[in-house]
Amino acid sequence: MTLHPEEEIDFSQGSAQGARKKIAGQEEKKAARKEARKAVIAGTFGNIMEWYDWAIYGYFAPVIGKLFFPSTDPLASLLLTFAVFAIGFIMRPLGALIFGPYGDRVGRKKALSLAVILMGAATFIIGILPTYNQAGIAAPILLVLARLLQGISAGGEWGSGTSFIVEYAPPNRRGFFGSWQQFSTGGGLLLGSITATILTSVFAPETLNAWAWRIPFLIGIIVGAIGLYLRLRIEETPKFQSVAKSEKVSKTPLVETFKKHPKEIFIAMGFTVHWTASYYLLLTYMPTYITKVMKLPMNLALVSNVIVIIFFISIIPAMGYLSDRFGRKPLLLVSTIGFAILAYPLFSMMADAGLGMIIVCQMILAVFVAAFSGPGPAAIAELFPTEVRASALSVGYNISVAAFGGTAPFIATYLISATGNNLSPTYYVIACAIITTLVLFKIRETYRDELK
Repeated sequence: MTLHPEEEIDFSQGSAQGARKKIAGQEEKKAARKEARKAVIAGTFGNIMEWYDWAIYGYFAPVIGKLFFPSTDPLASLLLTFAVFAIGFIMRPLGALIFGPYGDRVGRKKALSLAVILMGAATFIIGILPTYNQAGIAAPILLVLARLLQGISAGGEWGSGTSFIVEYAPPNRRGFFGSWQQFSTGGGLLLGSITATILTSVFAPETLNAWAWRIPFLIGIIVGAIGLYLRLRIEETPKFQSVAKSEKVSKTPLVETFKKHPKEIFIAMGFTVHWTASYYLLLTYMPTYITKVMKLPMNLALVSNVIVIIFFISIIPAMGYLSDRFGRKPLLLVSTIGFAILAYPLFSMMADAGLGMIIVCQMILAVFVAAFSGPGPAAIAELFPTEVRASALSVGYNISVAAFGGTAPFIATYLISATGNNLSPTYYVIACAIITTLVLFKIRETYRDELK
């Protein structure tokens, strides 16, 4: 068949237009991937800054206990210090109630920027506080107030931060992308642990108690400024922009969350019980446990913690990736069941072991925590729609963190004191693992579902 010249021209033009559309589509996809990577990097580094500020209190708990809660009984002093540590967690639900709805109404970016400002300021305040010998009872009161501000900030950080990263993820990579939220949380703990390790190695205990303990808290204002700078340079998530354009942004996301998603809120709370208890026992409490219970020097305990955290955060993205291939639930159940079965034997092995065996046992526990932390952010974010995601995540997650995570060091210390059994902290994490296992059996797999 012979084509007329004009038909050939039309055909040529159609091909050119199709090619241009294809190229434009490819360029759009490349731009979207580039923006997603930029968002994850900025969100990750901002979160590292935030959790550095949060973590250093736990690492300097023995020093803070002596300076702000002096007592003839070192254990009583430490209990009071961890009680203040827990108070920060108790305020996290309040932060969730403030920042979660704010993130759903005006965007994740603005909520995250405000959270990092508050955290940096509160941490800096701790660094300039007078001690008990200098100001009497006013010193611990001011410490509590600063810790309350940190708690509010941390409560606002998690829901908006998790929503931000997961909403930027491609549909088949939410587990991997979401895992970087936990990588950055561990990264903040690592940065705090490295700082504590350096200071305890460089300075004599007398110098550390006199003034050097303030250094990591004073650095908090710089760390916060870096986090703020990174967050101000990123765009709002495509999911939230889509909701905003369609005018579906909820005016009362908190009310809508409790009205339409009460079951999912309780699931999120049960889901978080094991996650938070195992996480804070392994990564925050262990240096104190090794120092006070196993009687090893503090600098060695912190070196052990640095090694374990590096190992822990290095395998989190792999766990997130595996959850995109095989589902969230298999890894989550490996974590809870593994902890329930092996926590007691591993703590028993550490009881009379040297530093090398202690590190090995901690690493085994870290594998199980990572198996939950990798798929965890995506799995919990997939429970809720975009309109209320920041509010729902903030509330469901932070209530459990306040009840089971922030109290973990206090409960572990109390159990040892009350029972005289150095292995008694494992009773707590085993119970928490069983609770979450039962919850996991009740929820369905969501890794192949479209994000609502």
